[in-house]
Amino acid sequence: MSERTTVHLLRHGEVHNPTKVLYGRLPGFELSELGQRQALLVAEHLAGNDITHVVASPLTRAQTTATPVADSHRLTLATDEDLIEADNVFEGERVAIGDGALSSPRHWQHLTNPFRPSWGEPYLGIAWRMLAAVYRARRAAQGHEAVCVSHQLPIWTIRRFLEGKRLWHDPRRRQCSLASLTSLRFDGERLVEISYAEPAGASSATVTGA
Repeated sequence: MSERTTVHLLRHGEVHNPTKVLYGRLPGFELSELGQRQALLVAEHLAGNDITHVVASPLTRAQTTATPVADSHRLTLATDEDLIEADNVFEGERVAIGDGALSSPRHWQHLTNPFRPSWGEPYLGIAWRMLAAVYRARRAAQGHEAVCVSHQLPIWTIRRFLEGKRLWHDPRRRQCSLASLTSLRFDGERLVEISYAEPAGASSATVTGA
């Protein structure tokens, strides 16, 4: 009989970002007070789960979100570079519609192909590295549960990839709230179910850089 393993993809909590820039992989962006509470809520939600492995993106907001989960299960937090935020040429810029970088002619060269996308890391590249991270976590927690803390776009991309959907999409329609859980259940090596939960409540998919 095959072993059942679950890999939970946890999006980090809210970040303190008063200037509302797209911070991407930039250092120095910490969880807000709300984000810290969200991390604790997720840890409480998962307290009774059979979690044997917790791993996070190297970025501070992911590490801080992962820490309460790891601590509640008395586990050492691991780091996986493949869980990092997507690369983006607009890091450090304001990118709201009609605002900042998107309205500047010098940036229009990066807006030519939304299907790739032309302004950042290709969707397929994100999917492949996230898939590698998921399978490493599945092996590490074989027969139990793992938590991988990552970011909105990488989590949404791997979910669409696993569901056989096109990878380009409308960002406003992402189902990946702050501190949400996208859970992948495996029977042996075979993915049998994808589920979604919002233990810290819903948040808008359009929050800049969240």
